[in-house]
Amino acid sequence: MKFKNVLVTGGAGYVGSLLVPQLLDLGYNVTVYDIMYFGDAFLPKQNPALKVIEGDIRDTAKLAKVFQGQDAVISLACISNDASFELDERLSTSVNMDAFEPMVIAAKKAGVKRFVYASSSSVYGVSDKPDVTEDHPLLPLTLYNKYKGLCEPLLFKHQSPDFVCVTIRPATVCGYAPRQRLDLSVNILTNHAVNNGKITVFGGSQLRPNLHVQDMCDLYKLLLELPDEKIAGETFNAGYQNMSIMDIARTVRDVVQQEFSGRGNIEIVTTPTDDIRSYHINSDKIRRKLGFVPSHTIEDAVRDLCKAFKAGKLPNSMTDDLYFNVRRLKALRAA
Repeated sequence: MKFKNVLVTGGAGYVGSLLVPQLLDLGYNVTVYDIMYFGDAFLPKQNPALKVIEGDIRDTAKLAKVFQGQDAVISLACISNDASFELDERLSTSVNMDAFEPMVIAAKKAGVKRFVYASSSSVYGVSDKPDVTEDHPLLPLTLYNKYKGLCEPLLFKHQSPDFVCVTIRPATVCGYAPRQRLDLSVNILTNHAVNNGKITVFGGSQLRPNLHVQDMCDLYKLLLELPDEKIAGETFNAGYQNMSIMDIARTVRDVVQQEFSGRGNIEIVTTPTDDIRSYHINSDKIRRKLGFVPSHTIEDAVRDLCKAFKAGKLPNSMTDDLYFNVRRLKALRAA
């Protein structure tokens, strides 16, 4: 084990809720630093190797103290889901942009040796290129993906032999996790197929890359283990199964009809949309340089969600704000 103590900002989020227990199982001491908009009941708090701290990444002084003694940071905390349209712009700006570089500086000063930053493949916006690689120009359409892109060079400014920085641009994540999100394309469509018997597709021709949430966790675990020279100052796309929204809907329909065979046919309805984000990302670099290849598919993600619905793990999935980032933040009047 290269590092012993790992801090995950946003560790009580969708990806963090699946990642943190797996890091503990591998023998890491894990600190979760999270504002807890969605609570933390799903974290294994009985594990003595887990420390859970309620905190805001904008509170750099508090964060600086927490960074003491940490070997690596996985930076997941942000206001996500392109929420800046519906929420106060200042919230996205203060969390996703203004707090970022002070956090990086505090981590470096505290002696953190490795900093893994979760950017987003949505930084590419709209591209008709058949293959979008890491050197493609960033054409963000919203504040969320604009700030994700702007933070990348701010991180690499502080890269040094004793502070190794790496950026991942993940695709849209899908599948089941203890802190479930149902506001991401595959998850939305599955929720509607299971609980409405009907899928509404907004647009349909837009291409979106996808990544199973377990593959996302596997990648973060790999990034804690790799030698410095493989990842220092590097940016990697991580997205597979570039599919149109319509093809995703058909896949969801087919899997749900198999899993809930008594339910009959699921209808797919199309409606216009102003969400035109469309890009086909290429993830050859991460396979070539790091040997990372995903082992789960969109079908697996849909099947996992179906199992969770059958097991009663996702009650009130249409109405409970806890599954929907923007709705939850509005309800909390987050600022």
